[in-house]
Amino acid sequence: MNRQAVPDSEVALKLSNLSVSYGRIEALKQVDLRVNKGEIVALLGANGAGKSSTLKAISGLVEPSGGSISAYGTRISGMAAEKIVRKGIIQAPEGRQIFFELTVEENLLVGGFTAPSRVEQRERLEGAYEYFPRLKERRGQVAGTLSGGEQQMLAIGRALMANPQVLLLDEPSLGLAPLIVQTIFEIIRTLNEKGTTILLVEQNAKQSLKIAHYAYVMEVGIISLEGRGQDLLADPRVIEAYLGKQ
Repeated sequence: MNRQAVPDSEVALKLSNLSVSYGRIEALKQVDLRVNKGEIVALLGANGAGKSSTLKAISGLVEPSGGSISAYGTRISGMAAEKIVRKGIIQAPEGRQIFFELTVEENLLVGGFTAPSRVEQRERLEGAYEYFPRLKERRGQVAGTLSGGEQQMLAIGRALMANPQVLLLDEPSLGLAPLIVQTIFEIIRTLNEKGTTILLVEQNAKQSLKIAHYAYVMEVGIISLEGRGQDLLADPRVIEAYLGKQ
């Protein structure tokens, strides 16, 4: 089926003419983007392209200056960030932003605050440990003493504790060693195979396009290119701009 022909009830995220401004600076300029249920969609671009502003707008952390954002046919732009979280749109932020003084398990339990009961919270915790056995081994360890890769696993695990319908990942491979990057991308693929819809913001174009069903390239606040992940992986413009450096 044509991606554009998917009914709104099956469109996990739809950005229509989305604009975001910080004072006189226009960070996003009438951006159109969609993530269909069950997809991994990658959003690529250099620093300052507007990728993080896109995620902040989706999460309700900045208010759009124009356009709209909807999730499964319901408008979410203008909603409080907490309400957006309760709708299952969960972000693992850039820089991990874990609580360094808390243990691994305490960090995870903070992420599960939306669980309707203690039993549900514990079930989600065990689910997170299934994805990240290393975190289970370190459940009592203070998070600030983890390696960079383990901290990134913890950030994603904490997001999973909120039982996301749509998982927003902001630069999950940033600053990690190549072997750990490979592990993180394998985990992302597994999450998707088990039913999680993912919007992946990344500078690592090669790894992202390998796992993405669809991808957008952003430059200075606009979408400059879009297509299937495998098609963009072979696109000369993407190769010249991004892949030649990897």
